[in-house]
Amino acid sequence: MVNGYQATSLNEALAILAKEVVTPYGGGTDLMIAADEKANYLFLTKVPEMKNIVEDKEYIRIGAACTFTDIIDSTLAPAMLKEAVAQIAAPAIRNLGTVGGNICNGSPKADSALIFFATDAKLRLVSSKGERVIPITEFYLGNRKTSLQADELLVEILMKRTGLSNYYYKKVGARDALAISRVSFAAVLNVEQGKIVACMTAFGAVSDVIIRRADIDAMLVGKTIDEAKAVKEDYFAAFAQAIVPIRGRISAEYRKSVCMNLLRDFLESNGI
Repeated sequence: MVNGYQATSLNEALAILAKEVVTPYGGGTDLMIAADEKANYLFLTKVPEMKNIVEDKEYIRIGAACTFTDIIDSTLAPAMLKEAVAQIAAPAIRNLGTVGGNICNGSPKADSALIFFATDAKLRLVSSKGERVIPITEFYLGNRKTSLQADELLVEILMKRTGLSNYYYKKVGARDALAISRVSFAAVLNVEQGKIVACMTAFGAVSDVIIRRADIDAMLVGKTIDEAKAVKEDYFAAFAQAIVPIRGRISAEYRKSVCMNLLRDFLESNGI
């Protein structure tokens, strides 16, 4: 028997979280695997403030309790995000699993989190005492470790409304479907008036956290395509030093080789 509280509004959920020791529960696709009969869960699927995908002048705002299917069916969600979540598990899992759960698990293999890293998304974290909006890169402290406080909920993910159409995404798994990433890579490159105005890359399933090195990507920003070609090898060398894969069932050497090949293919596909 599963014990817990069913919240029907954000205020109700935050009030429960402030008073009780509970585990937030979205789709439960990970929690149900190792359900703790003694645990109390805070069920969030009926919190309307966390189920919307809307936009304002600056952001597409994705509720943390939105399922992967909600994102796929949305007319607002960027194509880059849709492509990534469409490759998560099977339809039954996509119908239940939530984007907030995918992020809050803190896994470097999380398919949606990779896209949010590559697009410099922000997270809106809310408690009964207030809220904070932070870059997703500041949320992860290590494998399965996040900066989420005990009385906080991840309520929304904020993605830029524009500049995400020219993207690159690859997921390398052991098979075509139902695969956990061995290596994943996402990137965006934007050129305006002949110069690169944005270059954002992210590598998943490689280290303890998703790798996002804005300082290295900045080497290409402000340059023409020809100027980017001139510093291309220095750019690769910087990433070769920055990418230090962890060892596991897949060798570190394999992971690094795949990362560098994907990075090269991304640049070449954009004429660099």
